[in-house]
Amino acid sequence: MHPFTFNTTKSLVFQPGAAAALADVLGGLVGARVLFVTDPGLRALGLCDPAMASLEAAGIALTMFDSVEADPSRTTLEAAVEAGRVAGVTGVIGFGGGSSLDVAKVAALLLGSGEDLDGAWGVGQAKGPRLPLVLVPTTAGTGSEVTPVSIITVGEEEKRGVSSPVILPDIAVLDADLTLGLPAPITAATGVDAMVHAIEAYASANANNNPLSRMLAREALRLLGANIRRVVSEPGDVEARGAMLLGSMLAGQAFANSPVAAVHALAYPIGGTFHVPHGLSNALVLPHVLRFNAPNAHSLYAEISADAFPELADVEGAQARCAAFIDALADLSRDLGMPTRLRDMKIPESALDKMARDAMLQTRLLVNNPRPVEERDALAIYRAAW
Repeated sequence: MHPFTFNTTKSLVFQPGAAAALADVLGGLVGARVLFVTDPGLRALGLCDPAMASLEAAGIALTMFDSVEADPSRTTLEAAVEAGRVAGVTGVIGFGGGSSLDVAKVAALLLGSGEDLDGAWGVGQAKGPRLPLVLVPTTAGTGSEVTPVSIITVGEEEKRGVSSPVILPDIAVLDADLTLGLPAPITAATGVDAMVHAIEAYASANANNNPLSRMLAREALRLLGANIRRVVSEPGDVEARGAMLLGSMLAGQAFANSPVAAVHALAYPIGGTFHVPHGLSNALVLPHVLRFNAPNAHSLYAEISADAFPELADVEGAQARCAAFIDALADLSRDLGMPTRLRDMKIPESALDKMARDAMLQTRLLVNNPRPVEERDALAIYRAAW
């Protein structure tokens, strides 16, 4: 067995209603002055209110930063850091989807260390220390609460990442009650996103692909595959919501250590240029990337096929089971009511060449793909998805 490293969040709390008792859950971890990072939609819905009330009742002064947008920009991140600096905060809480959690992670880093953001981009460049950090996801998709990565949009379209165990939080709080109000399209897209994390982690060509990540990926697919249709059709099912949240977290732990690959690399130009939500961007290219990978990865996809879709256990032969798995994933997106073609998102065919060139910039992801991807391959995948 080859050497590997496995890092994850220090402490996990899985409990419906935990957000409403957040101060008790955290103890004195975050100190007396906290930067609370979220987005305007969650704030308007009042989803943050019970958590905020719990913290304020415990005497914790909150600096609210609720301006996080989808695919958060460097400008937004820097504004959050400045708000925390002015208030002299002693800890950071990220509350929301992956965008809010990503901003909170890097804000805690920059506030704690004072280091320059431009020196932190890339893998292992962040030095720390960071401020105490707590992440509370409100979607079952990104797994950001257990990943050492934050993705920030720089300029008009470019996405850059900070990747370092330093930005893993002290505590992740998984409260299924927070996901009950998610609309069906977001529930579906984030759920498929989590499945992509597990699939790519399992088949990753990264040297750190390891038994723990593979085990977590398979359990994630069992939970996600068994519950994703249920949470879309029965949005108030707390048990199913909890299973999705746990599955998303397990997939996050898997790909945090056995990194994702070409599905994500090809999804980034879709989100960066056309502002398609990340989970949906992944879903649009997923079956086409897997078909491209199948000559190199059919045995791996066959191994996990029945975890997500138990009925595939009866399909004989690795190649046939792999093909059935990819078809089942394509059918899943369609059954969940998600757009399945790039043209459905008003992406013109004329944009595909530039998207292929942009995808090639995602070298940190493409090196993990089980089959090498050239620009002409990326273009062919986009054409198949169009």
